[in-house]
Amino acid sequence: MAFVLGHSGAGKSTLFRLITAIEKASSGQIEVDGKNLNRLKESQIPFLRREIGVIFQDHKLLYDRTVFDNVALPLIVIGMPHDEIRKRVRAALGKVGLAGLENRFPVTLSGGEQQRVGIARAVINRPNILLADEPTGNLDEALSDDIIDIFSDFNQVGVTVLIATHDMRQVQRLRKRTIRLVNGEIVEPDSDSRYPNSAVFQPETITQDPA
Repeated sequence: MAFVLGHSGAGKSTLFRLITAIEKASSGQIEVDGKNLNRLKESQIPFLRREIGVIFQDHKLLYDRTVFDNVALPLIVIGMPHDEIRKRVRAALGKVGLAGLENRFPVTLSGGEQQRVGIARAVINRPNILLADEPTGNLDEALSDDIIDIFSDFNQVGVTVLIATHDMRQVQRLRKRTIRLVNGEIVEPDSDSRYPNSAVFQPETITQDPA
């Protein structure tokens, strides 16, 4: 579990788009979960994305569909049997504290509840990796704590979690690894005074392509 930090425009969202193969790198190499994305065929990209759950700040829910339909969508796309979909949706909603709300519409939910629907949808495929792009940006402190704690719970059972955030309170609260970006490049600790107390990022764990 790690926090990705940096000013607006530093490259946090671009990094996530590269990890999910929405964008292709113009140089260097990207390896995700043992897969070199530079060598990935177009036909293999959907299978890569099934291993990655993405949570957005603005939820990106379908407001004319129920909570159940929103969470079930990734499973419907891959043609999973309805009985299995029903079991997985109820389990996912239970994990994020929304049990019993599957027939509600997103417009009737609070901002924190809508974010939880987005998390349930992201984990419905049981991904190896979760990417969260500013997931607490519009939430108060109590709700932010709840959302980050949900991510921590998933991390405890073996899911890799990357959270792009400006919320230094959460960084200080969890004391997880930080990866700081400035103008699209990873910087070492203490080279950016805006994050003087963040957890230490170990640059030696990053392998860089000579290109």
